[in-house]
Amino acid sequence: MVDSGQARNAPAGHVHNYLGREGTPPAELYRDGRLEVIGYGGQIVEGTVTGVQRDDDGMFRLEAAYSTAHSTRAHRVIRARRLLVTSGLVDQLPDIEGLAERWGKDVLHCPYCHGWEVRDQAIGIIATNLTIAMHQALLWRQWSDDVVLFLHTAQEPSADQLEELAARGIPLVAGEVAAVESGANGLTGVRLHSGQMVPRQAVAIMTRLEARAGFLADLGLLASEQYVGEVSIGTAIPAGPTGATDVPGVYVAGNVTNPMAQVIVAAGAGLGAGAAINADLMAEDTRNAVEHYRPGQPSHSMQ
Repeated sequence: MVDSGQARNAPAGHVHNYLGREGTPPAELYRDGRLEVIGYGGQIVEGTVTGVQRDDDGMFRLEAAYSTAHSTRAHRVIRARRLLVTSGLVDQLPDIEGLAERWGKDVLHCPYCHGWEVRDQAIGIIATNLTIAMHQALLWRQWSDDVVLFLHTAQEPSADQLEELAARGIPLVAGEVAAVESGANGLTGVRLHSGQMVPRQAVAIMTRLEARAGFLADLGLLASEQYVGEVSIGTAIPAGPTGATDVPGVYVAGNVTNPMAQVIVAAGAGLGAGAAINADLMAEDTRNAVEHYRPGQPSHSMQ
């Protein structure tokens, strides 16, 4: 296993919606998983895969960059019969001052991940796309009576959308957001370019979800644009239900192929892909054994 240690959920304080591990700090779950891999004989390379190619014998050749005591950019070649890619994605935040510093704490994106923690607080929705922002506002309204929708760079709502917001008691604030402000105890408000300050304790945004998959390009495996309705939300590697990609022998699981998957869904997908890889290897081993067993070859049958 080649692992850079750059977990998407590292800024978050806790993992949610993982039955039996609710509230576990991400670093703790990550540590436990690595210990289990090692306990079953797995080897972990602390590094990043920079490229993958297929050799003439059908094996994959991975170029991995990693750090050692003597070099900050050592290189290693790893060969494998099959690949399982679980490299996840990168959240690209809107260019608003203060967002990155509070990301995963009180700058949030998913009410299913963080709704309980900010229930009954003053919540702001910062819109970059109105369709997504409307969906977010109505979802977060289930957790608080005090939700404000900041129009920011999104288009003007239709009459029907304005009616929905009014019916749910969600005020609309026009104008671009300049920054989110915070103090010693966390986020304090949203500041507009006009100078207007709206007190808030948490804000929700939509990030662009970019698959970490550039290292697969030499195999001809490219991330494709992903949509919710007609709205582009990012990129992902296409795959079938078992994680098999269009490149034979390459499987994917988790956010690199399913941007909306939460931790428990990603883990389940990894389990399914692992079983599919094992079945694939079993079939290949059997084909090779049959080739050697056919007439003219030594027989291994019992006498």
